[in-house]
Amino acid sequence: MKRNISRRTGLKLMTAGTLMGLGTRDRATAAPSKPAAATDAWAKTHDRVFLGGEYWANPMEDWRVSEGGAECLSMAGGRSVHSLTHQITQNGAFTMSVTLTRLETGKTDGGAGFRIGIRSEINEYRSNCFVQKGINAGWQGDQLILGPKTAPVKDGSALKQVKLTLKGTAEGDKCALTLTAYAADSGAELAAIMHPFSADEILGNVSMANNFAAGAVAGAKKNKAKAGAAGAGRYRFQNWTMEGNAFAVSPQNQFGPLLWSMYSLSDSRTDEGFVMKLSALTGPMGAKDNQVVELLVKKGGAWKSLGQAKLDPDAWVATFRIPKWDAKQATPYKVVYREQHTDGSETPHEWTGTIKANPEGRPLRMAALTCQNDYGFPYAPVAENLLKLDPDLVFFSGDQIYENHGGFGIIRTPEEPAILNYLRKFYQHGWAFREVMRNAPTLCLPDDHDVFQGNIWGEGGKKMDVGDTGASSKGGYIEPARMVNAVHKTNVAHHPDAYDPKPVQQDISVYYGDMVYGGVGFAIIADRQWKSGPEHVETGAGRADHVPDPGFDTLKLDKPGLVLLGERQEEFLKKWAQDWRGHALKAVLSQTVFANVATHHGGPDGYLKADLDSGGWPQTPRNRAVEIMRPSMALHINGDQHLTTLTQYGVEKQRDSNWSFCTPAISAGYPRWWRPDELKMPHENRPKHGLPDTGEFIEGLGNKAYVYAVGNPEVGKAANRYEKAHEKGSGFGFITFDTEKKTYFIESFRFLIDATDGKPGNQFPGWPVTIQQRENRGENVIG
Repeated sequence: MKRNISRRTGLKLMTAGTLMGLGTRDRATAAPSKPAAATDAWAKTHDRVFLGGEYWANPMEDWRVSEGGAECLSMAGGRSVHSLTHQITQNGAFTMSVTLTRLETGKTDGGAGFRIGIRSEINEYRSNCFVQKGINAGWQGDQLILGPKTAPVKDGSALKQVKLTLKGTAEGDKCALTLTAYAADSGAELAAIMHPFSADEILGNVSMANNFAAGAVAGAKKNKAKAGAAGAGRYRFQNWTMEGNAFAVSPQNQFGPLLWSMYSLSDSRTDEGFVMKLSALTGPMGAKDNQVVELLVKKGGAWKSLGQAKLDPDAWVATFRIPKWDAKQATPYKVVYREQHTDGSETPHEWTGTIKANPEGRPLRMAALTCQNDYGFPYAPVAENLLKLDPDLVFFSGDQIYENHGGFGIIRTPEEPAILNYLRKFYQHGWAFREVMRNAPTLCLPDDHDVFQGNIWGEGGKKMDVGDTGASSKGGYIEPARMVNAVHKTNVAHHPDAYDPKPVQQDISVYYGDMVYGGVGFAIIADRQWKSGPEHVETGAGRADHVPDPGFDTLKLDKPGLVLLGERQEEFLKKWAQDWRGHALKAVLSQTVFANVATHHGGPDGYLKADLDSGGWPQTPRNRAVEIMRPSMALHINGDQHLTTLTQYGVEKQRDSNWSFCTPAISAGYPRWWRPDELKMPHENRPKHGLPDTGEFIEGLGNKAYVYAVGNPEVGKAANRYEKAHEKGSGFGFITFDTEKKTYFIESFRFLIDATDGKPGNQFPGWPVTIQQRENRGENVIG
């Protein structure tokens, strides 16, 4: 396997990000745009959080446009603002300048200025934004700092403002850097310093760095340093200019103000016909900024406005709902945000795409994805494969973020910074996958990590009574309800209307309901929002949600009154299972599998008999949910486990109910394995393919499960992020719904492959598989 990974890696890393603006390293080096001087627009930008589409702020919540500049609010280290449109890609001439205003210092000054030569192991502009290493060139106290060299600045400690200029000049295989400080008012030179660097050292992203001497603390849990701390400082940056032929200039890398869009298209089976709903996301704007987005569609060669929608001031989402949509033809659309400036001028920004025609007379092709740990960001092999495959529908089953996303920890309270902290992390999801989402209907379910919880035991929206920063054993939500609602809105505002929109406790929103598209009926379920917490049962020593003792009787955990889906969702599923209007096949979409199909967690020796976070617990409501689904003959499509499996549920007997396809993680973090063979777990009726760890099992919670295929990972050891993701069993799922043949063709693709070349080994062992509709009620053909 490792031989195959390394053989593919060179090609993948050369091509990663070359499609549809997914990356610029190779494209920019081969044919860069004509270098041009660039200057920030902060002097005419209203005060706000979002610095502009040309920049990525680390972390976003610690920066503001204020008094015509980008101001850092934090006294902690590692804060920076990267240019997205300018990267140094060759040893040549360049000049950067910026005016620094020293706003606050601790016992000593942490310094500020530039950082260049910032690159990850794949040197892709988005991945580079999260690297903390590079060449520092700035002003600290009464010194200029340039890499290892320093020079005194006369009266530097007393100065409040200076202008810094950094120049690079190619000298053979070296680049001579010169940093000069000028008085901001008179322009008089205050100090200068020069040092040669190897040409390779300067390549990559460029950024402004605040408090660079305080250390890189991007991974720290606490992202605030106390005022007055040693080595702390806080600055405002103005008039950041960049020019020179060393830069590759890539305007297409701009990310915002319009970040991306998501839409759904569903047959309402009422006089509204097909309903199209679309959400457009912007960065967090200011009170004096424009607060609306306009939607236009192209009809007869001309653009027609469908109206404006107001941006939600927490989620920064504008949502459109258009009934009686003409679903028989593809329709180009664009959303327009008109950015208003302090001088009265206006800059229009557009995001374009196509609303696909409802797939009729052919199979529906759906991509299914889950769990994107950011060590694999920007997941280019998966994103590129999606563009090549051009699915009719894209489904993200949850964990679009993890708490570690982008570094700098999490903010739980108060509400507003917690929401900004979440949004900054969520933006990486759109940054990676916006190209496929612009043209394909997208369903996007929030899950536990999306609301900063290791697990959710939602218990109908109740407030958690005890704080827990890890895998919570307490029921309810730890985050403020306002933050949870912002998470829901960013993910599902564009979904078809909820079946029953009545909020749960704390006024937390719900989103369960259905979609009919391409002759397929989809039930959209929140399988953790009502689920009971493990505090109601006793699992033995250790974590309350884990059963490590192989001799523990897990049937004792099936207490009366415990909840999985909850009464409201069960009632919806009962009605949906009998409603066949407008479609011939069904699928249930939820966060996770209704079985405990994992024997090892966290590491290859991390045996667990049972994990209560799986949908296999509580057992009685699990069985009831499966029995409710059975008449629908629906395929259950889910994720969350970081372990791809194809499993048929059993209730009264093995294989009497629906099949489940748990998709691979986009970028698997916490690993899981299903290894019953080495545990000598009893099994029967191994499939004809004879693969290990398959057959009919009684899993650790006592549920019946026929495991047809499993994609067990290796231990991820590779230094390269894409090789590591491949080792850890990452990838994506793909399902083709044939409404004439009444079949589901299920594929489970590995991470570092080309899904269109048809090579052996592209999919996990046991895939692809075709399942007949009637098998989802126990009329079995496979195996």
